[in-house]
Amino acid sequence: MATYGLQLPDFSWIVDEDPPTTMARLRDTAEAAEATGYSSLWVMDHLLQLPPLGGPPASILEGYVALGALAAVTRRVELGTLVTGVTYRNPAHLAKQIASLDAVTGGRAILGIGAAWYDVEHAAYGWEFPPIKERFERLREAVSICRGMFDNETFTFTGQHYRVADARVVPRPQRRIPIMIGGSGERKTLRMVAELADLCNIGGTANVVAPKLKVLDEHCAAVGREPRDVKRTALVSLFISPTDAERDGLRQFLGYDTNPEVRDRMIIATAGEATAQLAELASAGVDEVIVNLPLIKTVDAIHVAAEALRTATA
Repeated sequence: MATYGLQLPDFSWIVDEDPPTTMARLRDTAEAAEATGYSSLWVMDHLLQLPPLGGPPASILEGYVALGALAAVTRRVELGTLVTGVTYRNPAHLAKQIASLDAVTGGRAILGIGAAWYDVEHAAYGWEFPPIKERFERLREAVSICRGMFDNETFTFTGQHYRVADARVVPRPQRRIPIMIGGSGERKTLRMVAELADLCNIGGTANVVAPKLKVLDEHCAAVGREPRDVKRTALVSLFISPTDAERDGLRQFLGYDTNPEVRDRMIIATAGEATAQLAELASAGVDEVIVNLPLIKTVDAIHVAAEALRTATA
């Protein structure tokens, strides 16, 4: 039986309607998620909103500030970013942030990290955007530093891009903090998952995710690791329409029937159809199905999605 989680990529409905009451809507969101059985809550780690959600002019909360707020109003769900770009923070500082989140949540923090990709954001904030080869080098070193600092009283590391000397995180983690590496590149990313990560995250529907997980299994075998030692999560955008007509209109608007990339990353369906497609995703070997709800305007959407997810993952 799989579990299910919720990613919050769009904060406009939380922030813009009445900014002084932002925290109240975050609380409502968190309470709805915990009440309806979600196992995890995730935010993006971006400083500028992504183009499909309105781009840079649209509201977005800084990821770790948002997680701190969610930590204060949750009791059960795990919390993390999906995922932090390795170029955004010094990895030792990142380890301290995650360990602090672990402390205030009673051991519910997950480190989600990836190689970074949003070049517009890097230019806007003055961050270097190295070539992909260097970003993967940095990712490997950052994961090693975070793992070392989580697992040891002090940790020293000298790499090509980062160095730490007797680095600590105090208070100490309350559990072995899991590290998720996000992405689905078959040659580099999934190999690094097999070598270093506790969780993977692959975006897409069942037809995309299933073959990627087979590649991950091959990498695990190559490095001498049991495949089931890596928790498999998948992220999909979910649109549940009340009628066939609304479903068809949204599919036409988003190019679902003409653009394979849209079809591979989104479920646009009525409730029954959505349940069936989510069940296919769970059956593809996914331990946790994570959804985001791009058209969410109220917490009602969280309840509707949970009904489909609960049936699909049972």
